[in-house]
Amino acid sequence: MRNSILTTLSAALFGAAATAVLMQTVVPQGPANAAISDTYKQLNLFGDVFDRVRSDYVERPDDSKLIDAAINGMLTSLDPHSSYLNAKSFRDMQVQTRGEFGGLGIEVTLENGVVKVVTPIDDTPAAKAGVQAGDLITHLDKEQIRGLTLGQAVEKMRGRVKSPIVLTIVRKGREEPFDITVVRDIIRIKSVRYREENDVGYIRITTFNEQTQKGVEKAVRELNKKIGANLKGYVVDLRNNPGGLLDQAISVSDSFLDKGEIVSTRGRNANETQRYNSRTGDLVKGKPVVVLINGGSASASEIVAGALQDHKRAKVIGTRSFGKGSVQTIIPLGGNGAIRLTTARYYTPSGQSIQAKGITPDVVVEQDVPKDQKARTTLKGEAGLRGHLKSEKGTEESGSSAFVPKDKAEDKQLAFALNMIRGVKLNSLNSTEKKSSVAN
Repeated sequence: MRNSILTTLSAALFGAAATAVLMQTVVPQGPANAAISDTYKQLNLFGDVFDRVRSDYVERPDDSKLIDAAINGMLTSLDPHSSYLNAKSFRDMQVQTRGEFGGLGIEVTLENGVVKVVTPIDDTPAAKAGVQAGDLITHLDKEQIRGLTLGQAVEKMRGRVKSPIVLTIVRKGREEPFDITVVRDIIRIKSVRYREENDVGYIRITTFNEQTQKGVEKAVRELNKKIGANLKGYVVDLRNNPGGLLDQAISVSDSFLDKGEIVSTRGRNANETQRYNSRTGDLVKGKPVVVLINGGSASASEIVAGALQDHKRAKVIGTRSFGKGSVQTIIPLGGNGAIRLTTARYYTPSGQSIQAKGITPDVVVEQDVPKDQKARTTLKGEAGLRGHLKSEKGTEESGSSAFVPKDKAEDKQLAFALNMIRGVKLNSLNSTEKKSSVAN
C-alpha cells in the first residue's frame, strides 16, 4: 500500500549486476538498449566497490549499514525530501502519522550538513526545554552529527522514554554554541487545539496526522455550542505547521468548501494527474474564515491555504509560506522498510504550483520581532534547501518570518484576523495588501 505525505537488498543488487553481464552479449545495441547497457555497467560498478570495501576497509564494515547508506545516498541526491526508511524508521513513521511516537518533539530538516529545527511541536519535551525554530543542532550527547543523513540523526535523537539527551545548539544572536538537555518522552500529537476568542472561533492546526480531520470537526462542534448565535466566524491558524498527510489536508479543506477542486497532483506522466474535489456541505455553514500562515507553514498546510484562497472562501493573512509543493509517496519494500519518494507536484485550484515559491497572503502582516530573534526566525524556505526541486516557472521566492509571539496580546497577525472577521477597520495595523489575487 502506498501512502502520500505530502534488507536483504544486497542479493537483489548483485543478482541484477550478474544478470547484466550475461544480457550484454545478447541485447541489440540501439540507442535505448545502449542506455540500459550503461545502467547495468553502473550496477556492476556498485557491486565492485561494495566488494572492495568489504574486503579491504581497515575495519570490517556492517554490510547492512553500507547498503542502507548507498540507497539513502541515491535518494537524497534527488531532492531534500526523498529518503530511505529502514524497517525500524518505517515503523516509527507509521506510528508518527497515527499521532503518537517516542522522541523529543521537533520537526527538523538538513541544511548544509547540519540538522536545523523547523519548529518544536507544542507541549513536547523540546518545546518545554527551550528549543526554538531556526536552531542548528551540531552535536548529540557531545558527538558531532555533521555527515549523518537526516534519518540517521533523527534515529540518534530517539531512545528510551525518560532518558535524557544533550543537544548542542547554534543559535543566531548568540556568539557561542550552548547545550540544552531534553528528556525523551512519548510524543502524543494533539494536532488540533481550539478556543473561544469572544465571538470568534480560533482553531490551531499544528500538523496533519490521522487525527486532524476529526479534531477539526470536534473543534467546530464545540465552538458552535459554546459561542452560539453570536459566532461571527473562524480563524484557522496554520502558522509553523510543517504539513503531513495529503488526505487530511484534502479533508480539512473540504470542511470549509461546498464545491470545487481542492488540489491536483501531477507526476512525470500525464496519466498520473489526480484531481481532488470537495463534496457538498460546508461544515461551518458559510461563516467567514481567515487563515493564518507564515514562513514555517509548509506542504499540507499550503494545500489548505491555497485551496481556500483560490476559491475566495477565506482570506489568508500573515507572511509568505515555506514553498514545499511536492508530494512524497511512501513505497513499502516488502519487510525491508520503505522509500519516501517525491512522485508529483501539487497545484492549487487555479493551477498554480507553489514549489519554491510559497503562498502569498492576501494581506501581509508582519509581527514585531525582537531584535535578538529576527535572524533565526526568518526561514529560507524550500528555495533555500540544497538540491530542492526547482520551480516550474517564474522566480523562486525565499522564505519569510516564522515568528509567533507567546503572548497572544502581542500577536498582530491574530489581532488582524479577529478584527477582519468582526468587520473592524484595519488601518491601525501594519499590513500590505497582496498586489494581485489569484483568479479562479
